[in-house]
Order: sequence, then C-alpha cells, then structure tokens
Amino acid sequence: MKNSWRDGNCISLLENGDQFFPAVFTAISQARSKVLLETFIWFEDDVGKQLHAVLLNAAQRGVRVEVLLDGYGSPDLSDEFVSELTSAGVMFRYYDPRPPLFGIRTNLFRRMHRKIVVVDSAVAFVGGINYSAEQMSDYGPEAKQDYSVKVEGPVVHDIYQYVVSNLPGHDTKRHWWHRRRNPAQENLKPGEAQALFVWRDNNRHRDDIERYYLKMLGKAKREVIIANAYFFPGYRLLHAMRNASRRGVSVKLIVQGEPDMPIVKVGARLLYNYLVRSGVKIYEYQRRPLHGKVALMDDHWATVGSSNLDPLSLSLNLEANLIIYDRTFNETLRQNLSCLIAQDCQPVDESMLPKRTWWNLGKSVLAFHFLRHFPAMVGWLPAHTQKLAQVMPPAQPQLETQDRIDTEVEAENPGVKY
Repeated sequence: MKNSWRDGNCISLLENGDQFFPAVFTAISQARSKVLLETFIWFEDDVGKQLHAVLLNAAQRGVRVEVLLDGYGSPDLSDEFVSELTSAGVMFRYYDPRPPLFGIRTNLFRRMHRKIVVVDSAVAFVGGINYSAEQMSDYGPEAKQDYSVKVEGPVVHDIYQYVVSNLPGHDTKRHWWHRRRNPAQENLKPGEAQALFVWRDNNRHRDDIERYYLKMLGKAKREVIIANAYFFPGYRLLHAMRNASRRGVSVKLIVQGEPDMPIVKVGARLLYNYLVRSGVKIYEYQRRPLHGKVALMDDHWATVGSSNLDPLSLSLNLEANLIIYDRTFNETLRQNLSCLIAQDCQPVDESMLPKRTWWNLGKSVLAFHFLRHFPAMVGWLPAHTQKLAQVMPPAQPQLETQDRIDTEVEAENPGVKY
C-alpha cells in the first residue's frame, strides 16, 4: 500500500474528548455494516463504558465490529467487560500481549500507538485521543489537551484499506481487472481538502512521518507551529527547525510545561539552548498536560495524528497521521494553537535557558546521545515477535499466561504492515 494524496475531502478538527467522543459515538451508533477501531488506551471508566455500550449496540444490530488494542496500553479490561462484547460478535484483539516478568510488563517497546476509527468506509477519525475520562476537559488538573480529526471523503478508503490490511482474515489485494467500486464512497459529500494518510511501521514505512515533517520545514516560507507532547527528535528535524528559523520563518514550538511524566520536561529542556539561540520560539503549555501531536505550516499545510516527535514514536511505535492541505482547516488549527499560546503558555527566553557551562554541556550531550540511540539499544534485547491475540468468547484471556491465548496471528509477515 502506497501513500497517495486524495482530493475532495471534508475534515473537521476535534479538540479533546469533549468534541471527539460525541462525534465518534454518534458515527458508531449510525453504522450500518462495519466498524474498525484501533487505540492505544481503553480504560474501564465512564468514557470507556460509553464506548463499550455503542460498540455492543452496533454488534447486536448486525454490524461487524473489529477492535485492536495495545497490550501494554490497555492491559486491565475485566473479563466481564470484554466477554460481553465478544459474546455479541465483536472481533476483539490485542497487539503484543506479553506476560509480565517478575511482575513487570515486558511489552514496553514497539507499541501499537495508533488511534483510528473507520465506520462503513465512509467516515474516519485519526488523532491522538485515547478512550479514557482524562481526555475530558472537566477531568481536573490532569485532563489532557489533545486533538483528532473527523474525515469524510476519498481518503477514508485509504485509511480503511490500511487498517484492514493489518488484520488477519482480510484479503485487500485487488487486481485492476477485478477492481470494484466501494458503495459507501458513492454517497460521500465532496469537500475541498486534500489529504494524505501516512503511517510509521517497522517494515517499509519506518520514517515516513518524520520525512513529511522535514519536507514541511524545508518548504515553509512564513510560519510553522508545532505542538507536541513528547518532544525529543533527532538531528535532522532539529537542524530543519533551526534552518527554517534562520531563513526568516517564524518557528513556534509548544511543549509540555505541566507534563504527565517529569522526564519529558527534562528531555525537552536539553534542546532549548540549541533552538532558542537559533531563533525558534518555544512555549511551555501550563494549563494541564499537553497530549496533542499537531503541526501547521504557512496557510495551507497541517497534520494531526498519534505520532510524537521522540525516539519511541519516530523509531519504534506503530503510528498514524493525516496530512491536510486546506486553508480553512489550517486557519482553524492556527486559531486554536494561537489561543493556547496567548492564554496558557509561558514563553521560553534566554534568561530561562540552562547556563552554558562545561558540566551542563556534558550532561546534555550524554543525555541526548543516550536518548537518541535508545531505539538501537532496544534492538539488543530479545527481539519482539509481535503478535495479534484474538479474544474468543466468552472470556478475555489472562495475559499472565501466554498459553491461554486462544488465537495468535503473527503480524510480521508479507502483506502485514507491522
């Protein structure tokens, strides 16, 4: 499967669970034939129970529902919670459900980090929002600031084909003499946005998302705004940001000021000297943890997705982003991020930068090189044999005992993009 730009899409920005969950739940409740859902986190809280209810209802109406969860991000759903879905016919799978070793989860790396929903191949959702109450703005100080998009148009079929190609039991190959029109596409209302669906896997698309960030920074003429929860990219992306700033582009970076993990702030601040002294404007978001992974360039380019700009997302995780070429969407996202900067961010200036001493320089260099080479170090560990484990009715398999998983499907084989 190749990346292709698609014309004629209608794309809407969804901020936080407040906008995302109602839109997703409504789409699922109106599904007629198929629902495909992938997510990193699904918690058994109020939001998780609402998702459970709409999926259960869809399955009971005869809709084919297939769910893929990450074995690390969603290990604690109860047997009763899952078996009610599988008994209704939901195809429920875990990505890489590793048994713990001495009480410690071993499936730390190469996570299935995508957040995608496709309904009837007619509407899709792509972004960074998980299914948990902490994605709601009224959750409290720990509520996450995040984004997703609702997509209608030809690119939805690309998203659908991609998700299906990663599931067992689906043959998505079509020769030109056997091509069939997708009935769901015939009734789509055309929009004006061009869109490109891109992903990161551990096969042929290892650096696709990073490459499109680099292209964007290289082509920028006036302005770039990047808002990213876990920011610690490699040399190429840092150089591209610096070079864009030096040629007169206004480069703004929004990072976490109140992170959910303190190490995130420590890591990002190692890069402040390099970026600020190159003219990049950095803003620390103070209102609550930032979980978004979005960016825009000039007055037409934007991206929303699941990929952070850190070693895990850029080198190990399975990620998905939508790249959007549309003035209206670009302006909507710009207004949102500009509001964040004006109301809830603290700008980083030179007075806030770590002192440029040999000690600080040495610490920064050592930490930077350790984190940047971390994915390669992971390769020295026993290799992950990534698997999909299907949950058969009526009960969820106990992840503590690998032998009790009913069905395992190897995900690293020709035609599967893991």
